[in-house]
Amino acid sequence: MSETTRPPHSLDPILSPRTVAIVGASRRRDTLGWVLIHNLVRAGFEGTLYPVNPKASSIHSLRCYPSLAAIPEPIDLAVILVPRDAVAGVIDECIALGVRGIVVITAGFSETGAEGRALEEELSARVRAAGGRLVGPNCMGVFNTAADVRLDATFSPTPPLPGAIGFVSQSGALGVAVLNIAAGLGLGLSQFVSVGNTADVSANDLLEYWEDDPGTRVICMYLESFSDPKRFVEIARRVSRKKPIVLVKSGRTAAGARAASS
Repeated sequence: MSETTRPPHSLDPILSPRTVAIVGASRRRDTLGWVLIHNLVRAGFEGTLYPVNPKASSIHSLRCYPSLAAIPEPIDLAVILVPRDAVAGVIDECIALGVRGIVVITAGFSETGAEGRALEEELSARVRAAGGRLVGPNCMGVFNTAADVRLDATFSPTPPLPGAIGFVSQSGALGVAVLNIAAGLGLGLSQFVSVGNTADVSANDLLEYWEDDPGTRVICMYLESFSDPKRFVEIARRVSRKKPIVLVKSGRTAAGARAASS
């Protein structure tokens, strides 16, 4: 939603950015790096888009830049789709340039084991220490359908319809399925966040963000785990006095937990 209708929040650079860089943008139409650019253009993003790829001069009729440092203005949100071993370098560049919002689409972190978990924790700690926020990794992105934002930084094949539902999903696959069904029913959403591995931004953060968001009247959540269950209950009790919360929790059995972790 518009920055003029609510006090500044640490998630504003992610959900209401004015400048977005797509690091790992691609000319190949069969890649997520092209789909992300296409969806941002299709949505009519109200800010400025900056594809980043050192091997391309333009992507989707947009001028392409070799690095974040080459972009001529400050970046609010960096969406990262580079291979896992290159993510740390991009995040370091984001921190050096003062980028406050980061979405890491790239997989291969805590969902793969101890090594990936250690790297994920290190990267999220560096982002938070620098005053930024990180969504993901291993996620499908975010969108905000507000008329003064029109952000679709996801790889969903279905364009989101504007509405009043805030939706957070811990599963990218289920997120895509729900978005497809919602569009088929003509059901609109205000904002969507695929939190992925929840290295930083969690369902708790989004509950608090949507609590005072006039554009969001209902909150829907698909969660596979709780990073801080006690705090979640405290926040949900408070927020549910203002807005209904619809929550689906998966992985409640041993078999379900194994399926969710994959």
